[in-house]
Amino acid sequence: MRHGKKINHLGRTDSHRKALLSNMAVSLIKHKRITTTLAKAKALRTYVEPLITKSKSDTTHSRRTVFSYVKDKEAVTILFREISEKVANRPGGYTRIIKLANRPGDNAEIALIELVDYNEIYAQGEAKVEKKTTRRRGAKKKSAAPAGENTEQEAASVEETTAPANETVVPAAVAEAEAAPEEAEAAAPEAEAKEKAPKKKAKAKESKEEEE
Repeated sequence: MRHGKKINHLGRTDSHRKALLSNMAVSLIKHKRITTTLAKAKALRTYVEPLITKSKSDTTHSRRTVFSYVKDKEAVTILFREISEKVANRPGGYTRIIKLANRPGDNAEIALIELVDYNEIYAQGEAKVEKKTTRRRGAKKKSAAPAGENTEQEAASVEETTAPANETVVPAAVAEAEAAPEEAEAAAPEAEAKEKAPKKKAKAKESKEEEE
């Protein structure tokens, strides 16, 4: 029975385990994601995240401290120049572990460990979720107020556009109504003359017949 087992030794001696984690940290810093067993991924997370936090303060002391764990100049340069700027606003939680299918040979649990800020797919999902949370708080009030303003503006514009039209229509109708009786009066004598013309012709014919 192992009492006081605080860390996973990964079946290796202390020096072997430190060299293993150092090499895996270099690979993670350079390639941004690696595939390994789940136990090694969990051990690597506790090993590399304090180093990423240390890289946020770019001083000679912090560089020497990180180099004592990583042992690779190129990886240290990438960590302090590129990764530290990428994770500047993130207060911890720089890595993500995703479980994969078990390894066919020995059925070991396999996992993918990656730097959170270098996965564009997850970054897009997080951005969408943030937009949804902001909409829940005060979007209804903001949307309701502009909607009311728009309706009032539309009503005012409709009144402005319809008022001159009504003014122009009413005088035209009145003019037509006033002109109608005058036309009727002018047309009345003509209609009476047309009605009297056949009667005059008929009387003329009768008078001729009587004379004959």
